[in-house]
Amino acid sequence: MGTAEVQELLAAKFEAVFPHLDERQRRLVMGAEARVLGHGGIKVVAAAADVSAVTVSRGVAELEGGGEPLGRARRPGGGRKRVVGTDPELKDALLALVDPESRGDPESPLRWTTKSLRALAAELARQGHRASADTVADLLHEEGFSLQGNARVMEGARHPDRDAQFRYINEQVKAHRDTGDPVVSVDAKKKEQAGNYAGQGREYAPKGRPVRVRDHDFPDPADPGKAIPYGIYDLAANTGWVNVGTDTDTAAFAVESIRRWWNAAGRAAYPGAGRLLITADAGGSNGYRTRAWKTGLAELAVQAGLDITVCHFPPGTSKWNKIEHRLFSCISMNWRGRPLSSHEVIVQAIAATTTRTGLTVHAELDTGLYPAGVKVSDQQMAALPLRQHSWHGEWNYTLRPLPFPCASPGPAAALPPHPDRTWLAAPALTGLTPAQWDKLTAQLAIARHLQREAMLHQQRGGTRQIAPGTGRKPAITLTDRIMITLLEQRFCLPRPVLARLYHVTPRTIAGAIPQTRALLNLTGHTAEPASTQLATLADLIRYATNAGIHVPQETKTAC
Repeated sequence: MGTAEVQELLAAKFEAVFPHLDERQRRLVMGAEARVLGHGGIKVVAAAADVSAVTVSRGVAELEGGGEPLGRARRPGGGRKRVVGTDPELKDALLALVDPESRGDPESPLRWTTKSLRALAAELARQGHRASADTVADLLHEEGFSLQGNARVMEGARHPDRDAQFRYINEQVKAHRDTGDPVVSVDAKKKEQAGNYAGQGREYAPKGRPVRVRDHDFPDPADPGKAIPYGIYDLAANTGWVNVGTDTDTAAFAVESIRRWWNAAGRAAYPGAGRLLITADAGGSNGYRTRAWKTGLAELAVQAGLDITVCHFPPGTSKWNKIEHRLFSCISMNWRGRPLSSHEVIVQAIAATTTRTGLTVHAELDTGLYPAGVKVSDQQMAALPLRQHSWHGEWNYTLRPLPFPCASPGPAAALPPHPDRTWLAAPALTGLTPAQWDKLTAQLAIARHLQREAMLHQQRGGTRQIAPGTGRKPAITLTDRIMITLLEQRFCLPRPVLARLYHVTPRTIAGAIPQTRALLNLTGHTAEPASTQLATLADLIRYATNAGIHVPQETKTAC
C-alpha cells in the first residue's frame, strides 16, 4: 500500500473518530498511528489529520513516556491563564466603573454613558486592561452584580403626620363598614390614546403572527381620541365601576363618575345607606385643594341624600390607594399586549376584567363635555355645607345633604335632543339645490354605511358581536357630516368653530371631515369655494341671515 493510500485511509479514520475525542486523546491516537508506521510516520499522520508534525510528535512522546492516564484533557495548570491572573488590577478597575456611588461623580468616565458590557470593556481597554465583554460579564457575576431596574419606593418628603393619617383613614373605613355604609376608593387611571398603537406587555399568539400596529405613536386626527378611565372601587363588595371619559379629566368629570356609580350600582347595593366614605389621592381632579371637587360633591350629597365624607391620602402616597392595586393593575394586565383601537374596545376590555378573588368590573363610555378652568369663588366655598374634621381638616371633611345657593360646575349644558340644523342645508351654504342635496345624501348613505362597517371591523379586529343598529350611536349623522365638510371646503370655516356649532369635540370634527371628503371624491362631487371666507360662528350666522336664511334662536344664543 502506497503512502498516499495510507494517508487517505488515516484521514477517513480521523474524520470519524476525532469528533468524539478531546485534544489529548486525539494526540495519543495520532502518536499511536505514527509509531505503527515507523520511519516517516509522523509526517504522514500529520498530513492525514491536517495538524502540525509537532502535535503528532508530542503524542508519540506522551505514549513513550509511560505516564499514568491524567483523567483530564490538560495537565494541571495547563491552558490559557485567566485574565484576572495576568492583570490583577483589572477587577478593581471594573468595580470602580460600576460603583453606584460614581453616578454623582462628574469625573466618572461613564457618567453619561450606558454601562453595557461592551462599553465597560472598551473603557477598560482605554485604561490599559484587556478584557472582552464576556470576561466583563463573568467578573460582574462573580462579584454579585446583575441587571437591575429602578425600584419606585422613595416617597419624597415624608409628611410628619403621614402614618397618623393612615390610621385615621382606617378608623373611618371601619366606622362606615360597621354601619353598613359604602366605602369607595376613587382615582383617574392614566390617559390612553385610542387607536391602532402598540400596547405594553405581551400575550400568547400564534408564533410569527403578532398583532400588526402602527410603527409610531404620534396621534392621528382620524383616531377616536383619548380615553380617560375614572374608577370607583367598592372595598366591601370587591367591585369596580369605570367611567371612560373622552374630554378632560376635571373635577366635574370625577364627580359625575361617582354620581353615575351611585345611581346605577351604589344605591341598589346600599339601599339603607345614609353615609358615603370616599378615599382619594391628595392631588389631581379629586385633590383636597380643588374647590370644584368639593362643590360638585356638595351637590351630589343633596341629590343622593347622603353625608359624603372624603379622606385624602397624604401627598406622595397615592400608591397606597386601594384602587391602584386592586382595580387599575388588574385592568392593565387584562389589556396588555393588545392595541386599544377604539373607545368600544377600551370599555369592553375594562368590563371583561376579573380576578380569582372575585373582582367584577362595570365600564361605560362618557362622551360628555367637562370644560377646564371653572372658578369657584370664596363666597361659594363659604356657602358649602362642609364640615372639616378636627384631625387635618384639609384632608378630612364631610359634605352634608343641605341645600346651598351655589350651582356646581357639572357637564356643559347640552342642546335639545334634536336641535334644528336644517338651515345649514340651504343652497346659499351648500351650493346645491334641494334636489341636488337629496340626491347627494342618498348616494353617500350606502357608501358611508360600508365605510363605517369596514372601520368598525378593523377596530374590533373581527366580525361584529351584536346586531346591527345596536350599541352607541354616532355623535353626528351622515347629514351633519356632509354639512360640516361642505362648510369647511366652501367657506374655510375653522374646525373648532364647527365643533362648537355641533356641540362635539374638535377631534370628532377632525375625524369626520377626511372620511366624508373621501366619500365625496367617490361620487365625483366637488364643492365650489364661496367668494367669502368665514372665521367665526357669528360670521356664519351673519352670512346666512343676509342670504335670507332663518337661523334658530338657540344657535344665535350659543354664538
